[in-house]
Amino acid sequence: MRILLTFCFLFLTLFACKTKEKDTKEETVTPQKDPLELGEVHIHTQSMEFFVADTLYSGWNTLIYDNKSPEVHFVMMDLYPEGITIENTKAELLPPFDDGMRLIMENKMDSAMIAFGKIPEWFQQVKFLGGTGLVSPKHTAKSTVYLEPGRYMMECYVKMFNGEWHTSHGMLKEIIVSNLTTELTPPAPTVSIDISSTDGLILKDTVTSGNQIFQTNFIDQKVYENFVGHDINLVRYDNTASLDSLIQWMNWMDPKGLITPAPKGFTFLGGMNNLPAGSKGFFEADLIPGNYVLISEVPAADEKNLMYTFSIKE
Repeated sequence: MRILLTFCFLFLTLFACKTKEKDTKEETVTPQKDPLELGEVHIHTQSMEFFVADTLYSGWNTLIYDNKSPEVHFVMMDLYPEGITIENTKAELLPPFDDGMRLIMENKMDSAMIAFGKIPEWFQQVKFLGGTGLVSPKHTAKSTVYLEPGRYMMECYVKMFNGEWHTSHGMLKEIIVSNLTTELTPPAPTVSIDISSTDGLILKDTVTSGNQIFQTNFIDQKVYENFVGHDINLVRYDNTASLDSLIQWMNWMDPKGLITPAPKGFTFLGGMNNLPAGSKGFFEADLIPGNYVLISEVPAADEKNLMYTFSIKE
């Protein structure tokens, strides 16, 4: 009898172990999806570079940009015409921009315009499909954009203390956006903003503290004196800040514009970079009570109604 009981105990123990092993195997077969497939694109900067995947999915993508560097940066997504690569950019596009900016810093505006006249014709075919607005050091910004398949240049053309472009110091990365699409759908906005060259920036909702998702509606688009279109940047400012200094700084064609250091008293919280007419994008920000301004990176933004101030009360 003792032998029989021992045998039964061993049999039941073995059966229980096999069942547990089978259940464990069944629990671990669920595959984890690639964040890129879900439309989650992580980007970070340590100094003068973009750390990000070389290939992205097309469709809606949320760009999560962590600026770990000591300078203000942004992310801009440029869809290039077929056949143009980063080698064309370095050989044909950067030199006239470098020469033109050097001459501006020397207060030789007429000569700078001649240098800019050497910008290649294919640059007129570049399609700007959004990105983040300006982002202060040690801050993270989130922007959701719709990316078409193709070859892109991710860039930041903020200027160093001597006027040289960040693009010329490494903030230019070639990215392929494939025909495979993400599973992401646009987020539900809490605030809506219209922007156009005729009516300027129109904030259509009251903004409160907490997490806010801004929908940006680009009613139209045009090329301004600084060779790019209008965008939207969200900036918090304190009592030491001068809005006039911000307006001047937002024009890169000014020798003091878009240059390190950024004007005092301002914290750049992201936004939406250039989009084509009829397009929309989204950006997210955690807001606290204080003073804010929405402003485009164009010359004389205030005169073009591309600047809007508002406050959030305690």
